[in-house]
Amino acid sequence: MPRQKYMQPIAQRIAAMKDGTVFIVSDLLDIASLPTVNMALSRLSARGDIRRVMRGIYEKPRYSRLLGELVATDPTKTAYAIARKNRWSVAPTGEAALNLLRLSTQVPVVWIYASDGPYKEYSCGGVKISFRHTSNKEITGYSPITILLIQALRALGRKHVGETEIKTLQRNLSEENKKIALGETQGITSWIYDLIKQICADHISNEGRDS
Repeated sequence: MPRQKYMQPIAQRIAAMKDGTVFIVSDLLDIASLPTVNMALSRLSARGDIRRVMRGIYEKPRYSRLLGELVATDPTKTAYAIARKNRWSVAPTGEAALNLLRLSTQVPVVWIYASDGPYKEYSCGGVKISFRHTSNKEITGYSPITILLIQALRALGRKHVGETEIKTLQRNLSEENKKIALGETQGITSWIYDLIKQICADHISNEGRDS
């Protein structure tokens, strides 16, 4: 089949994505070969249907009616796209983790991720994304929400997690998130597990009433 005939199914796949989705070339390789997909993405980018974030990574841009312009590419989505492209396991750390859990309103200058890959740094729309190699056991074997919670608590430190932080996390974590975190962290560092039990206290209470 000529390459041109693949344009429509590729365009339709992207059109079905949610605005703001960051995707990688390999997400489309079930439709056509690499050269064909690259050609299609180049054309879609040229006409403004998608935005090229960096080599091999694209975004279906999101338009803000309030701002009257396209919204900047989400650095977290970009980081996870880079990780998928390179087959790394990653986890937000420091200010990135605190921002994502609404424990800090400060937007990081550098979004730092723990990774089982090499040390790498990327620039995306004026934002720096840095991957720092760490022990594989720190970021594997847990669900994304548990990893995020662990990294946020470590970023704060035991002495800086008070009632305000606990209540913020209680509000921002769903009952399912709390159930997952409790189940996955029983063998983790004791002070982190003690804090997670406090954060999930309402879930524990609800579970007791339901049993």
